[in-house]
Amino acid sequence: MTTYSTAHYFLEALFDLGVDYIFANLGTDHVSLIEEIARWDSEGRRHPEVILCPHEVVAVHMAAGYALATGRGQAVFVHVDAGTANACMAIQNLFRYRLPGMLFAGRAPFTLHGELQGSRDTYVHFVQDGFDPASIVRPYVKWEYTLPSGIVVKEALARAAAFMHSDPPGPVYMMLPRETLAETWDEQAMPAYPPARFGCVKAGGIEPARAQAMAEALMTAENPIALTAYLGRNADAVAVLARLALACGIRVAEFNPVTVNIPQDSPCSAGADPAALVANADLGLLIDTDVPFVPQAVKPAEALRWIQIDIDPLKADIPMWGFATDLRIHGDSAIILQQVLEIVEARADEAYRRKVRDRIESWQPSLDAGEARRRSAAAQSGQAGAINPAFLFARLQALLSEDDIVLNEAVRNAPILQQQLRRTKPLTYVGLAGGGLGFSGGMALGLRLANPARRVVQIVGDGAFHFGAPDSVYAVSQQYRLPIFTVILDNGGWQAVKASVQRVYPDGAAQRGDAFLSKLRTDRRDEQRHFVDIARAFGAHGERVSDPDGIDEAITRCLRAIDAERAAVMHVDIVPL
Repeated sequence: MTTYSTAHYFLEALFDLGVDYIFANLGTDHVSLIEEIARWDSEGRRHPEVILCPHEVVAVHMAAGYALATGRGQAVFVHVDAGTANACMAIQNLFRYRLPGMLFAGRAPFTLHGELQGSRDTYVHFVQDGFDPASIVRPYVKWEYTLPSGIVVKEALARAAAFMHSDPPGPVYMMLPRETLAETWDEQAMPAYPPARFGCVKAGGIEPARAQAMAEALMTAENPIALTAYLGRNADAVAVLARLALACGIRVAEFNPVTVNIPQDSPCSAGADPAALVANADLGLLIDTDVPFVPQAVKPAEALRWIQIDIDPLKADIPMWGFATDLRIHGDSAIILQQVLEIVEARADEAYRRKVRDRIESWQPSLDAGEARRRSAAAQSGQAGAINPAFLFARLQALLSEDDIVLNEAVRNAPILQQQLRRTKPLTYVGLAGGGLGFSGGMALGLRLANPARRVVQIVGDGAFHFGAPDSVYAVSQQYRLPIFTVILDNGGWQAVKASVQRVYPDGAAQRGDAFLSKLRTDRRDEQRHFVDIARAFGAHGERVSDPDGIDEAITRCLRAIDAERAAVMHVDIVPL
């Protein structure tokens, strides 16, 4: 009889599920897993590669970046309730991105006196024994479970994988008691659960009648528009939307986009402001978007006819949503838009095609005016100590390649970045989908891990940089040879906090006294602010740029460092708060 620990069968199940990586922040609860990995290594047996992350927020966001690039959920190991708490913000982001991932937390041992292998043997096993650790992340996971016995470990993992990959995808959570991982089981008694027989459920297309109704609505509209944010997670959907937009004369706006949804060099790409489109539209499409616009800022939207196509149309995990739609469709937008496109192409005659061409040509003055505004903004370089972000982003646009992946955590400067740093290929842009800042460092590492031949550029505000555990980011970057290029926009604090107060109290005491509690520096003569030193501590190249004349050379040196497999950080002093 051959027996192995539950930890052994756990690793077998992860491998069988196609998990490539375990992003880990380990603790006393993982002893059996550590022992099994060491034994497998000694035997030359393959298992998911372990990436150690000194902070959980980096581990989860690395898994998110890898999942965004590959579509495959990975494993994250964290330490009991403490690690779960540290991971929670990142799990909320993963949930809002609708990305698959498996978060595994150990559970403090339940035996106190040595009754079972793995019983409590240290002080922390008592103080880390909470009543309901899963409640920390329960609002942000699709499924959660505590493993009761090793005999069901493969079944439980098959079910976890099915949940995380089923549409809409998302994270799952499982707690692993230490004694349960240490249990031993006869190999012959361990049931198998082949992933192919316990797979996920994917959304599809729609019945022909509804596809025809959508095509009819688009072809009879005089000014159709589309608003989208995360359609582009599927590269096929980007190409289909671009073709449908040209076929029907649809202007497409991306408000707070998660990734590239339509190439920005398309004549149908209308930027990031939905208000400008809604005012003159007679039909609107909401395609894979959580927040297409802010309702109080776009009042004409209430009178517009809307068709919604979404992998998650009800937004069941957002208690109040509030966007009226006249036709609500659940499904895969790439498949549905392809269905509609085929009907349009079959029905379109020369008169219709001419009408669409004329409509698209009529946009040219608006496109030219927008391009003039973009160039004008980029031409204003700013001054020493107050570099204009539009100028900085334009210089990055000039020096980066179209295949480089850009992460936008510029927060209040995010719309300016979207305007100046134009992306034309799917998955070459990543914005924030969730509510937690600090995502871009870990996600940049995960994207680089999945795309080792491509440069990954993280653009982050100074306030958000603090949230991302940057010491952990650069420690991982160095240890696993994952160089990323970080551009820090230092305006001295949280512009988003200041702007939110100004919107609600435009003439209030905070405005009169410039007292927004948003500054993260005092400008004392003895004050120091050297973000690059955090990265240099882990071998990265660092630059501090205060003069706009030095931007190009600094970017070039940083890109050379990346190409030489060394992380690079450029700390830029932009216009202050």
